[in-house]
Amino acid sequence: MMNAPHHRIVHVELVEKNVIRRNMEVEHERAVALFDLMDENRFALVETPDEGPFRLFLSAEDNRLIFDVRKEDDSPLNRLTLPLTPFRTIVRDYFMICDSYYKAIKTASPSQIEAIDMGRRGLHNEGSELLRERLAGKAEMDLNTARRLFTLICVLHIRN
Repeated sequence: MMNAPHHRIVHVELVEKNVIRRNMEVEHERAVALFDLMDENRFALVETPDEGPFRLFLSAEDNRLIFDVRKEDDSPLNRLTLPLTPFRTIVRDYFMICDSYYKAIKTASPSQIEAIDMGRRGLHNEGSELLRERLAGKAEMDLNTARRLFTLICVLHIRN
């Protein structure tokens, strides 16, 4: 389904009510995810796949994850809503392992760093697959697009 050039996101914006200061590592991950997402992605709404390319406004409101999907001219297409609860454990575990990873790269051996990084990537893949499952029947995306969007979901989870 997602082979046409218009089956893609051309703009992504994190919509946050409060300006939040994040540490350097989180800001770097956010910037890389946005850059990579704009560079290459595959995304389509199931009901209106040929309305793309798409603009995506991602936010968290009232314990829900909101995918506000719009046409390229910014007219509304669909507002996909997912409960945040299923993502909480994976995001929490992902943050913990990322923290361990950033500490390890300062002092640990290469094999220890590699082991932690493998765990980090595994959790990231798990979160990405959960996102694809939760959006099934509403939107389709490839794994790399889901991975980058999962990174942005993690950024939205940071409250302070």
